[in-house]
Amino acid sequence: MALHAPSLADIQALAQAAVERLPDLFRTHLAEVILKVEDFPDEEVIEAMELESPFDILGLYWGHHVGDPGAGMTGSMPATIYLYRRPMLDEWAHGEDSLENIVTHVLVHEVGHHFGLSDDDMEAIEAALD
Repeated sequence: MALHAPSLADIQALAQAAVERLPDLFRTHLAEVILKVEDFPDEEVIEAMELESPFDILGLYWGHHVGDPGAGMTGSMPATIYLYRRPMLDEWAHGEDSLENIVTHVLVHEVGHHFGLSDDDMEAIEAALD
């Protein structure tokens, strides 16, 4: 029997399930944030982040954080959370966490950037989701 790696849609479904478990305040603010799942970051991201490999990043928040005065500027691109499927699958294959936990961890981390939260704040949110 051949096994197939989880698809972009599978990762999207795991991410959406994680969003639905977030506190109401977060979900309300995330209504305007685009959630995209891609296999890898594009070349622009790889160069800007000075990555040695496209596997070096699991997710990325692109946009202003909540409360940033530039967040509502006309013509600004909507905030977007990118989740990178192949690096997450690689992490899953080499680690002990479930794919659901990895997706949730990356999503919470990127959501934290949207809210301008500290790493400790993000860890507390993630712990509350378990």
